[in-house]
Amino acid sequence: MTIIKKLLVLLCFAPALALAAGGSWPLESAPLKPTDVTSLQSGASAFVNYCLNCHGVAHVRYTALKGIGLTDMQIRDNLLFTQPKVTNMMTVAMRPEDAKQWFGVPPPDLSVITRVRGADWLYGYLRAFYRDSNTMTGWNNAVFPNVAMPHALWELQGERAAIFAMEKDGHGGEHRVLKTLEPAKGGALTPLQYDQLAGDLVNFLVWASEPGAVERKRVGYYVLMVLGALVLLTYLLKAAFWKDVH
Repeated sequence: MTIIKKLLVLLCFAPALALAAGGSWPLESAPLKPTDVTSLQSGASAFVNYCLNCHGVAHVRYTALKGIGLTDMQIRDNLLFTQPKVTNMMTVAMRPEDAKQWFGVPPPDLSVITRVRGADWLYGYLRAFYRDSNTMTGWNNAVFPNVAMPHALWELQGERAAIFAMEKDGHGGEHRVLKTLEPAKGGALTPLQYDQLAGDLVNFLVWASEPGAVERKRVGYYVLMVLGALVLLTYLLKAAFWKDVH
């Protein structure tokens, strides 16, 4: 096999290798409901109350939330905490230099997190925090090991403990492997309620990555129907023009 062919093979398998390198913790499908305004509003409320202190969705205006069934008054009274106007972007009040001093690195904007990581990854991440006394924050994550972020939703989910086991690494040594997480204890929500909230939050962030996606797809169907009709008319017109030739 030539060098060029080897490079082509590596390029073909690079996405799969990158996914494999991201961790082996099993992911479940996120319960996405792009047209469920109740889920989207619940996710927006959770994001503003628990995430917006550190993470923004900087390319979305508060007024865009009218697209999930909210009025200006509802946005102003229930979701507008860090900005004076509903026309402002959903950005954090914390200055980047302060965030870097407190956390070591500014928390990322989440505008396109579901496109970068995937909705399933984010859904798994929100449900995979566990207590770890060896980290600076006291928390760790099975999907994103040694993450610097603490568990912002722990009062809702409760605390989970991790169960590890020693496994051989194939070189004569052993290493510790995370096997499972114990059920959460002490949370304000039941496990089912917390999973639903995490799903609503992911649903909102998927919407925030492209607020016009549902409308774009709806219009796209009509465009395809019109194009299909035009193709049919073009074929019939061509058949009418060429019928005497054949």
